[in-house]
Amino acid sequence: MNSLQTRIAVLLIVSIFSVVMLATFTATRVMQPPSPRATMEPVARQIHMTLALMGHGQPQDRDTLHPEAAQGVPDPRMTDFLRRALMYTGEPLEVQVTRREGQESLTASVPAGDDGWLVMEIPDLSPPPGRWKVLALWLTLIAIGSAAIAIHVSRRLTRPLHLLEGAADRIGPDGLIGHIPEAGTAEVRAAAKALNRLSAQLRHAMESRMRLVAAAGHDLRTPMTRMRLRAEFIEDDTDRAKWLADLEELDLIADSAIRLVREEIGADGLEQVRLDRMLGEISDELRMLGHQVTRSVLPPVSVTVGPMALKRALRNLIANAATHGGGAELAMTIEGQDAVVRILDRGQGIPEDLLDRVFEPFFRVDQARRKVFPGAGLGLAIAREIIERFGGHILIRNRQGGGLEQVCRLPCAGMALG
Repeated sequence: MNSLQTRIAVLLIVSIFSVVMLATFTATRVMQPPSPRATMEPVARQIHMTLALMGHGQPQDRDTLHPEAAQGVPDPRMTDFLRRALMYTGEPLEVQVTRREGQESLTASVPAGDDGWLVMEIPDLSPPPGRWKVLALWLTLIAIGSAAIAIHVSRRLTRPLHLLEGAADRIGPDGLIGHIPEAGTAEVRAAAKALNRLSAQLRHAMESRMRLVAAAGHDLRTPMTRMRLRAEFIEDDTDRAKWLADLEELDLIADSAIRLVREEIGADGLEQVRLDRMLGEISDELRMLGHQVTRSVLPPVSVTVGPMALKRALRNLIANAATHGGGAELAMTIEGQDAVVRILDRGQGIPEDLLDRVFEPFFRVDQARRKVFPGAGLGLAIAREIIERFGGHILIRNRQGGGLEQVCRLPCAGMALG
């Protein structure tokens, strides 16, 4: 009952059923059989007329006169109605109304003196037998028909909402909505057009932002080059070293910003690569650079990715653990249809209230660490952008006993052999 479609359907069903029930009740009241009094008065007049004709010497109807009263079960209620009707239409007479066993028809028996009994059939104006079954069938058809109409109408009314939900599910890793077909009812077409316009505006805004960041990073290089040349002429060695270090950091920030833009707006071709071999190459490369990286036995598995981009992302994650965590431990498992890479370290960890911000560009847990570990603070942002583009997911959490666990999940393309 929480969904709008269900509420609309229930409201329509109750409304239709209530209207039809009211119409049925009104029809049954209007078309109900006449009251027993209105039925009995014509029978009473016919009895008086028949007895009067018999008194004037008219030939007797052998089918009407009987030596004894009609057999059957007495019906006191109908007998009382017929007696009152005889009193109202003429002289009061003794009468007996009986009902034949197993039948609904009524028979009136009136004594006719020495001639016997006047026996007459009373017309049965009651509803036909099985009327309750007919009513139940009627109500069942109403319920089924109203439910079908209500569900159809509610689906049509809520189609724009389902369109919005589907559009939200179609948002890609770049934050953009795929094109939605502009077909269907007027409301659906209007919603689809609005979403497509929104997607186009978002794409234009993101492209403008990316161009702005790339242009700023590129334009910074010219003045930084001039500043580096001027810094070379500073006579004081200490001041010159500080200037060159600051310029190196600015250059690193500009390069990282440009790489981030390239990862968001561009992608190399997808192909199947051996993830275990890629992790082995990265760990060997970092060990050659002096980092402490260990790995367990990695199961052979392939993933469909952009090789250069994924290698850059995994290298950022492993280097981050090796640099800030005093060493990195690599492990990989297969969970369902995903390859799960875990990168463990025993560093200082990250405060719990800052874990949600670690993927923000230029974010640093401790600004003082910039002096010890130079960098732009974009490594994790670039890694997440790459991994999510290939349908993966990345999670960073603190380990018990200290340190971080970086969990990277990628969909498998298949198990590799050998």
